[in-house]
Amino acid sequence: MRLASPPLALFCASLLVCSLAQAFELSSPDIHDGQPLSSVEEYSGFGCQGQNRAPALSWKDAPAGTQSFAITVYDPDAPTGSGWWHWLLFNLPASSTALPAAAGQPGGPSLPAGSVQSVTDYGVPGFGGACPPAGDPPHHYIFTVHALKVAKLDLDASAMPALVGYMLNANSLGKASLTATYARPATN
Repeated sequence: MRLASPPLALFCASLLVCSLAQAFELSSPDIHDGQPLSSVEEYSGFGCQGQNRAPALSWKDAPAGTQSFAITVYDPDAPTGSGWWHWLLFNLPASSTALPAAAGQPGGPSLPAGSVQSVTDYGVPGFGGACPPAGDPPHHYIFTVHALKVAKLDLDASAMPALVGYMLNANSLGKASLTATYARPATN
């Protein structure tokens, strides 16, 4: 049997090391990838009557060099031509690994010092739950944690979703997502 040449052996060894590295991961005890949200995560307004509560989220194995995190929730299926931003939270410290349910909502658990929630497509900062048009096929709600190479985005609570998205993409080291669905029955 012939042994692999040193460069080939090193290449194979590097593939093994790379395959053992943990992937950046987002999880939640409240929502699950590919599964429907509940009325707990449904918006309260615009004809929706949910509890408008953000789910608990946790993440692990962030990329090396992460200096801060951001959380976004986005519905690409909204009939707007540009989707719908449900939550934009940034400047979470690099030591953060989780958010409790209802984090950052009025009367809910407070967020880490320095964190910022900016304006959503509902026109106000903070979590805004699912509220697809009645009778639409299920919409997809993409919950994403972004690992950023900067300690702070120089934005405040009035920053519009497109600007926040631009800054997240410009400073991204990686991201992890889970996608839930939600639909409301047609009204008669």
